[in-house]
Amino acid sequence: MIANLTGILAAKDPSRVVIDVNGVGYEVFIPLSTYFALPNLQEPLTLHVFTHLRDDAIQLFGFLTPAEKMAFTLLTKISGVGGKLALSVLSALKINDLRAAVLAGDVDKLASVPGIGKKSAGRIALELKDTIACLGGDTPEATDAPASVDAPMDDALSALVNLGYRHRDVKNALDQVSRTSPASTSLDELIREGLKLLSKG
Repeated sequence: MIANLTGILAAKDPSRVVIDVNGVGYEVFIPLSTYFALPNLQEPLTLHVFTHLRDDAIQLFGFLTPAEKMAFTLLTKISGVGGKLALSVLSALKINDLRAAVLAGDVDKLASVPGIGKKSAGRIALELKDTIACLGGDTPEATDAPASVDAPMDDALSALVNLGYRHRDVKNALDQVSRTSPASTSLDELIREGLKLLSKG
């Protein structure tokens, strides 16, 4: 099993990165919290990795902090929560917010994550209650690295739709962000501000 990867950041987008390790490129799926804190392209990067073995493929999920990897591991042990849904949880909620929601039994907060209904939220709150306290640290701090994309608005739309939000809702949220933000707003900021509006319902 691959526990961590250290190499050069060869490519990145809001859902995945490619890490070049001695000439071999590893595709690693990531939550938005990790994406926001990534360095510039061609800079060194270490990710804590969860290796998921499937019948037809090996998938790697990467995180900048051990706490996020542990949260992902705990989430994927819950029936009905796969890797994609666990990434959505960590993209929508900071570690401290996830911990607080679970300990308080805040089903509404958990159900605000795209793809999680009230029933699944209740299951998450119940099954994580005894283990969530072991999570230390919080979501990694975002860097000031500029996003290297040609069409930030389209990429932000794609990233948020991939999290499970409806296309129409995402477009409305990003239109609202664009009306109040300068034209030079980065992809990171578009996603961050769009996520704030979407989480308010």
